[in-house]
Amino acid sequence: MIALDISRKMERPLRVLCLGAHADDIEIGCGGTLLNLAAQAPHLIVHWVVFSGDDLRADEARRSAAALMGNRGELIVEVFDFQDGLFPHELPGIKAVFETIKRTASPDIILTHSMGDAHQDHAVIASLSHNTFRDHFVLGYEIPKYDGDLGRTNAYVHLTEAVARRKAEAIYAAFPSQRHRSWFSPQTFLSLAKIRGIECNAPEGFAEAFSASKMVLGI
Repeated sequence: MIALDISRKMERPLRVLCLGAHADDIEIGCGGTLLNLAAQAPHLIVHWVVFSGDDLRADEARRSAAALMGNRGELIVEVFDFQDGLFPHELPGIKAVFETIKRTASPDIILTHSMGDAHQDHAVIASLSHNTFRDHFVLGYEIPKYDGDLGRTNAYVHLTEAVARRKAEAIYAAFPSQRHRSWFSPQTFLSLAKIRGIECNAPEGFAEAFSASKMVLGI
């Protein structure tokens, strides 16, 4: 299968917009992909937006983003305090944030929640991502959770075993507030990466999977 090489051929900085409903969503959904981009892209600008975070969770989000990206590229982190679980009722305010981002950013890649995500907060962010950024390359990531909504994906990013393990361990270390949840463990994140790695025949057996609604091929 031919791989689309996004990160290495750009002479200008690669601009990535990461959107997450909650403090750990971006890391869980696309942390490995961001690690790959940080290692491969000659110039990288990451705009990291979390829509729900009280003081504790906001601090975790900022620390996690900084730890994951390190000193590679430019990182801009924004954390908002929309109420967890009530995004459908906070829609006007959340939409206003999207419009502000649209006016100030021109991302090459948008990493956001999948349109098939059943969580009410995730679904709002996914819908607004596609409605606001209609002429952009949008990849919807997946979050394992109780909803049982993991579905078919059509885009994959190969991860080395080292990157997959680094991602899983970094998430667990960065979010101690979530460790009481039965699903929140390195084993969960590694298991999903292993399954997705099988699906795309990843060289080291690990991958992250996304849903791409549309893309333009420069052929």
